[in-house]
Amino acid sequence: MALALRVAARFAQVSAGSWPQDRQRLLQLYITSTNSSDNKPKSYCTLPPERKYSGKSTGGEAPPPTIKRNVAAEITSVGKVIYETGWDANKPKDPPKGQQLVKTSSTLPPSDMPDHEKPKEQDVPRSKREQMRDNMQDYIFTRYFNYVKNYDKVLEKNFPKAMQLYHVFFDGVKDFFSDMKRFLKISRIANDSPQGIRALNRQELELYMMMPRDMMKVAPALIGCSLPMVGYAFFPLVFWYPRVFLTSHFWTAEQRTDFQNYYMKQRLQYNKAVFRCLQAKLKSLSGHPKHAEFRNILGLLGSGTHPTPEMLLDVKDIFVEGPYSLLGMSRKHVKSLVNMHGLQNSIFKRHRLHEHAFLVHYMDQAITREGGVHNLSMHALRYSCYLRGLNPVNLSDEEMIEWLRNWVKVSTSIQGEHITLFLHLPILLGYNHPSNWKTIYCKGNA
Repeated sequence: MALALRVAARFAQVSAGSWPQDRQRLLQLYITSTNSSDNKPKSYCTLPPERKYSGKSTGGEAPPPTIKRNVAAEITSVGKVIYETGWDANKPKDPPKGQQLVKTSSTLPPSDMPDHEKPKEQDVPRSKREQMRDNMQDYIFTRYFNYVKNYDKVLEKNFPKAMQLYHVFFDGVKDFFSDMKRFLKISRIANDSPQGIRALNRQELELYMMMPRDMMKVAPALIGCSLPMVGYAFFPLVFWYPRVFLTSHFWTAEQRTDFQNYYMKQRLQYNKAVFRCLQAKLKSLSGHPKHAEFRNILGLLGSGTHPTPEMLLDVKDIFVEGPYSLLGMSRKHVKSLVNMHGLQNSIFKRHRLHEHAFLVHYMDQAITREGGVHNLSMHALRYSCYLRGLNPVNLSDEEMIEWLRNWVKVSTSIQGEHITLFLHLPILLGYNHPSNWKTIYCKGNA
């Protein structure tokens, strides 16, 4: 009986002291936090200071007095203490030993920390409306930029002919300005070099002779297309007549062939007029030592054949003075020569003939320096024949090489005083060539 009473007393003592001790510990935590933050102690306990319950109790003492509790305030105050102390219930209170060392840079304020060590701000959650708005903006801008980037493909699909003309014109402008830059560079070399235009190679001489004429021809088209409002009407007109307003830089491969044949036929139409002028002045040279030889040459041309280069070099002195010289030729003869070489008609026709003859003569010398006619490419062979009065259409490489060899042999063996012989070489070497005759008289080449 005594043992049972002792156990009951001991149980009552433990149960009486456990709850007040935890309650007091919670109140002390709150009082400490409020004193440290606000320096104004706050207490929700109704007990006077002298009657506060201590954690030690004996079995003979009465139970602790009743405490009036404000549960909402207690919960709020405890949460505030937990938030300020940074305590997390999901993590242990004491950090592991390996994490007790803190970097010195973390103690610095955020303004003094390096940019790569500053803590990143957390993304603020967005509402569904904001997300839908951002997604819609991204979709619209993505589709718009893709449309602008592929706008040329859309135009090619809807307007194939217009886009084809646009690409041809755009590529032609690039090629034209590229050749114009080369021409300016070549002009400086020709002006500054002691040798003059003799210092240029064949391709540079061809460009030097071609570009001034092309620039004058294409200038109205480029200026008209660049004018506001007028360009919209002028651009279709330019491509409606590309042979009139544009140069070979803007032509397609098919147009180059067609226009080249057209110009070649226009030039060959004057071969007969030049030949008649030579025949008309033959009687006035009856006293010249080479009169008989030259009459024989004209007879060969009239019978459908051509003289050899040696025969032409034998009568070269007949072109130095008299009616076959540059100053002694009639106006009709000069005009026919200008049209036969495809030069522009102007007041200074004889000057143009002189300039053209010397440029082509320097090209022939450049061909000889660069290894001969057989080293020319297919395109260079065709252009060289076309420039010298032979239609290269349907001609093999061997035929073009053979004809150009005869030309170069005569051209490189004469002097400046024999310039009119050089100007008549298209007649003396190509008047009866089958390719030229087909171009003039066949209907398929019209």
